[in-house]
Amino acid sequence: MLVNVSYNNKEAIRKIDDAVGKPFTLKQRWAMGGIGSPKLIITETSVEIRNLLILDNNRDTCNIEMRPDGIIVGFRSLLESYALVIPYYKLSMYKGEASVYSIYRDHHFIKVESDTKAVQKFFKKILGYKADNAPTSIEDL
Repeated sequence: MLVNVSYNNKEAIRKIDDAVGKPFTLKQRWAMGGIGSPKLIITETSVEIRNLLILDNNRDTCNIEMRPDGIIVGFRSLLESYALVIPYYKLSMYKGEASVYSIYRDHHFIKVESDTKAVQKFFKKILGYKADNAPTSIEDL
């Protein structure tokens, strides 16, 4: 779900917390080695997100926050902040071209450059956390 998070809207915060869980505690963040990504440069997006990003002339960047049950991809357009909320069960990530990661949720997608080791390490952390905390599948029993 794509949400405008510019204002302190209790209903929007409740929906986000229901979808991806409450934020990690400080102790959990420290143990995980951080839960936020470095600045990610957006190369391509779905139509709805592109329509928001073309409103200003700034460089298109985003960041990712890990939550217990999903991730939040945050980006800005004009003076507004937006969040693409993706639960782990709807998250699809692909490494397509040499240095581009694709993040999908239903009909929304964002492609970001992964030109540094820090970015690649963060995406490995997301995939590892998703795999470790996935519900047990029927094949594992």
